[in-house]
Amino acid sequence: MATSIASALHWWARRKPDQHAVVVADDAATYRELQDWSGRIARTLVDRGVEPGDRVGLMGVNSVEWVAAAWGVIKAGAVLVPLNSRLVAGELQKVLGDSGAEVVLAAEPYEETLRQVGELGHRHTRIGFEEIRGLRAGEREDFRIDRGPSDTVAILFTSGSTGLSKGVICTNRTLLDIVFENTLTDPGMRPGARTLLLLPLAFTPGLVYGLVMTGVLGGTLVAEREMNPSRAVQLIEKHRITVMFGVPLIFQALASAPEFAGADLSSLDCAIVGGAAVPVPLLEAYSAKDVVLRQIYGMTEVGGVATATWPEEAGDHPDKCGSGSIFTDIKVVRPDGTECEPGENGEILMRGPGVTPGYWNDPDNTARALRDGWLHGGDLGQRDEQGRLTFVDRLKDLIITGGINVSPFELEAVIAAIPGVKEVSVIAAKDERFGETPAAIVWGEGLDEATIIAECNRKMADYKVPRYVVVRDEPLPRLPSGKIAKPTVRTEYADIHSTHEKVR
Repeated sequence: MATSIASALHWWARRKPDQHAVVVADDAATYRELQDWSGRIARTLVDRGVEPGDRVGLMGVNSVEWVAAAWGVIKAGAVLVPLNSRLVAGELQKVLGDSGAEVVLAAEPYEETLRQVGELGHRHTRIGFEEIRGLRAGEREDFRIDRGPSDTVAILFTSGSTGLSKGVICTNRTLLDIVFENTLTDPGMRPGARTLLLLPLAFTPGLVYGLVMTGVLGGTLVAEREMNPSRAVQLIEKHRITVMFGVPLIFQALASAPEFAGADLSSLDCAIVGGAAVPVPLLEAYSAKDVVLRQIYGMTEVGGVATATWPEEAGDHPDKCGSGSIFTDIKVVRPDGTECEPGENGEILMRGPGVTPGYWNDPDNTARALRDGWLHGGDLGQRDEQGRLTFVDRLKDLIITGGINVSPFELEAVIAAIPGVKEVSVIAAKDERFGETPAAIVWGEGLDEATIIAECNRKMADYKVPRYVVVRDEPLPRLPSGKIAKPTVRTEYADIHSTHEKVR
């Protein structure tokens, strides 16, 4: 019995070989073409010495080549490590080093960045997308190495509350269970689903719901390289999209496009939104088009979605995130582990078939997150009398900007190394476009905002760089333990979005 998600690609290549599996811009590949292409990539990797279980990085913007390469890595029996194409060399070195990836499939624009990674000490072999494209044509190739249900298929790196990124393990079993559960609860996620992806394939929604979900269901993945709201609205009509997901920023951009008012969105059966609070006017704008935006709560550790608002309740309970799923349970607990009463704040816990078995080579963080069968996500929430979940705040310090996690610890480490900086605390500032954005509160001597921003730009991806910088002339408040009193800092600068100008 086949136990690999790659067996689905083999099946659909026989059942409907001429249907488009993926469409990106003006390029597309059918299931037969994608099956053969990824098979050639897999065989090439094996011929190059890649063995089952080896980690292989993949770096590039959304493209048909990216999709073929991802399936090729999986069919080679290797472990896919999607790489955020916006990371700089130092950040990539950390991810590649933690995963142990010694082979990286990368598009041409990232050759220099990967060369710098090598200079920093992580030796690896780069296989360029020019070679991937060269494998597109050829004889039929059904090569694949199946691995067991508990074997790791992919490692998704996500920022953690205690510092730098952690590698979330995805197995054949967890990915297939996520597909199974979603087909029972989401009307748009059925065999033949047509998915519109306006996020990077390298992120959790792109890999789990775009690549895997759509591929296993024999659907068509329509992915864009960049956000163009008018074009996105047109794509929904053109391809009769049934599934779409993203942060409120994406849905708001589409609703603001001139084409939105007259667009036929009747094919859109599943519209999932999360990562930030969903404004009621946005819900109303889509409701007027007979599209229900379903608020979700989740994280990479559960495959993206742990619970979603029931369609019939979305309008009446816009601040709720549902009450779990068929096989996924959620509960809210006090620090002593006892369950909270309705309306009482506590930590959100989850358990279900899509929960990761742990973090890659990180037993300490795994033990902290997974306890007694429950995933402790580090978020604060409450449930009502009917069990519906409301997300309240993060117990951890993560900043979620435009749906992407940013670790304040990582940003603080970069700023603290700048000459003249004595203390720094990074907090979340409200932002109309991104939901929230980093703000750096700094105490030191001989400092200015431009110097701080320049150093952050040099060492970090642009979305991590603070948009607010405050240089104080006095120390930051501290707790009796000597630690910086971050809650006090948050309170003092709660209105920084209205009292200070953005520095970029």
